[in-house]
Amino acid sequence: MASVVPVLVLVLAILLLGPMPFSPAVAADNPDYSAAERLLFMTPQLRALPRPATLRYSYRKSGSLEEAFNDSAVLQVGSMPDKSCCKVKSEFPSGARQMKMPEVEGGDAAGNPVTLYFLEQDLLTMKRLTGGSQNHFRKQIRMAIYNAATVRDVTLTLRGKPVAAKEVQVSPYLDDPNRSRFEKYARKEYRFWLSDAAPGGVIGMRSLVPGDTTSTPPLIVEELALEGAQLPDFKTTP
Repeated sequence: MASVVPVLVLVLAILLLGPMPFSPAVAADNPDYSAAERLLFMTPQLRALPRPATLRYSYRKSGSLEEAFNDSAVLQVGSMPDKSCCKVKSEFPSGARQMKMPEVEGGDAAGNPVTLYFLEQDLLTMKRLTGGSQNHFRKQIRMAIYNAATVRDVTLTLRGKPVAAKEVQVSPYLDDPNRSRFEKYARKEYRFWLSDAAPGGVIGMRSLVPGDTTSTPPLIVEELALEGAQLPDFKTTP
């Protein structure tokens, strides 16, 4: 049965993870946001996208802890009645696992919501596995992106061609005061790959819970990749 994410939850995500839609002019004038926040949540990634458009992503779960599966996610991006950006409908992911996300409209949809959708899916997993609070994990991610995320230039492959991209990496639970309650997942890391060359601005993202040692496989790997994108292999990602 598909899970339902109430509008309030998405609003909380926007408040705690940083505004999905955010005027770049306002962000540029405000020093209180990190480079990672600006890249992930404050860039109008959909504004330059020809509309209507369909963004397709592959969704893959693997690892030694639970059964692996492959799925997909689709965003339908259209214009508002006045031709401005944007109106977004989503299937994330598909089939029985789909979360019922509210339609996003107007200036609030200028940023690609797929990043928040991925994180909301991830938070549901964390809650299920640990019994912890989604709001707690959400806040830890938000604060880590502000305080401790790293950003570096990388080159990825998109539709067979190299493209310049930014990689954002963050490990939000290393210094979590409640770490002892979910030690098994405390070393979880997130990586996001963004590029102006990618339709919708987002090439892909990954959350990974490493194994107990460097020689054991990861416990959980969840990945989202734009159609035609090749993400770095997690075994060799530095």
